[in-house]
Amino acid sequence: MNIAFFLLPKQEVVTVTTDSTLRQTLEKMEFHRYTAVPILGKEGKYAGTVTEGDLLWHMKNSNGKINFENASKFLLKDVPLKMNNKPVSIDANMEDLINLAKVQNFVPVVDDMNRFIGIVRRSQIIEYCEKFVFKESINSL
Repeated sequence: MNIAFFLLPKQEVVTVTTDSTLRQTLEKMEFHRYTAVPILGKEGKYAGTVTEGDLLWHMKNSNGKINFENASKFLLKDVPLKMNNKPVSIDANMEDLINLAKVQNFVPVVDDMNRFIGIVRRSQIIEYCEKFVFKESINSL
């Protein structure tokens, strides 16, 4: 199966850029109620995924230098990311996608030039796998 079938396109995905401020990132995540969002770099390339935890730990470890009031003075590109959410190529197979979905809430999808083109949500992959489990249980009756 082609993973493009599961793709939520870039236009429908909430993203931030490496040049976003911490405040912009926090506000966007709060507004959309997301705990993690993809980061895009120059030319729309996938640069990683930032989580609420990444932002909170960065603020905590700043020894009081960063708080919500001055968070607009600090850039996202300076936040260390704890998780390395790996993307898949649009040409990847389902096995690759499923392996990443086991440890990531969503899997970023990139083209052959590493440009971000969308995500596949873990829930969609689980629904896909559920069909096989259900089909197998029906066949075993």
